[in-house]
Amino acid sequence: MIAYLGLGSNVGDRRGNLLAAAEALGALRMSSVYETAPQGEVLDQPDFLNAVVEIETDLSPEELLAHCKRIESELGRQAGGVRHGPRPIDIDILLLGEVEYESDRLRIPHRDLENRRFVLEPLLELAPERVDEARLAAVRDQPVERLP
Repeated sequence: MIAYLGLGSNVGDRRGNLLAAAEALGALRMSSVYETAPQGEVLDQPDFLNAVVEIETDLSPEELLAHCKRIESELGRQAGGVRHGPRPIDIDILLLGEVEYESDRLRIPHRDLENRRFVLEPLLELAPERVDEARLAAVRDQPVERLP
């Protein structure tokens, strides 16, 4: 099944971290890279680079989450850090086919998918049919810059 994963990095070689994660995930395609100011609970930190990758997987939601966490760890992310704090890599499961899933650790589609322009813009490149234009219009005021 096709899944879309959001990637983010704001520590170290940000673009290199995104590319390493995409490779480790076996990405079929990767969106453009976007630069975004921090959002959420910790605003005093470096800007993020973000992208979305498309992968094919047979893993269950929890297995895919464990796989993403392993890759984050391999790429230098330490468990137990500040939530929404600085990190070399963050991998979020945005969509997993048509699966709707919720547990204590995971919600698919991702709970903030429709509220984050830095996710919707790159997802629009890879899967325009999965992006609600009205939701994208509602977050157009969030500053996001597509990088060359």
